[in-house]
Amino acid sequence: MSTEGARSLRIQLVIGFMCVAMVVYFLLLGRIAWAFITSGSGAAIGLGLAIMVMPLIGIWVMVSTLQAGLAHQRLARLAREMGMELDVSDLPRMPSGRIQRDAADALFETVRDELVQDRDNWVRWYRLARAYDYAGDRSRARETMKKAVELQEAQR
Repeated sequence: MSTEGARSLRIQLVIGFMCVAMVVYFLLLGRIAWAFITSGSGAAIGLGLAIMVMPLIGIWVMVSTLQAGLAHQRLARLAREMGMELDVSDLPRMPSGRIQRDAADALFETVRDELVQDRDNWVRWYRLARAYDYAGDRSRARETMKKAVELQEAQR
């Protein structure tokens, strides 16, 4: 197994472990909430209902995050198969391993110019999301990746 494959497997195992741990936590919270609800006291019932909401929100967040992660992985695989993944191997890096800001900004400008020419292409949006990420703008990277996923799913 390659080092990339081993790294991917480790990441998947950590994600799986975290999901199982969260489900156990949600079940424990649900059990506590149920104990409050069935106690018969008005204040305890209210507290139990409030506690019951937390696992429901947590499950929704966990599932939606996993769905987004799987969609992003699918786009990465498709872009790689098309030879359209951003090649950042030759960009200068800081001691931390992050791409130097000037190089990331130049990459971003290049990718943004590609998108202007082809705004309906999901690969261009995917590449822009990756460039935002390399430039350190995580919130724009997430929004741009959402657009890439929407466009790619519309093409299927």
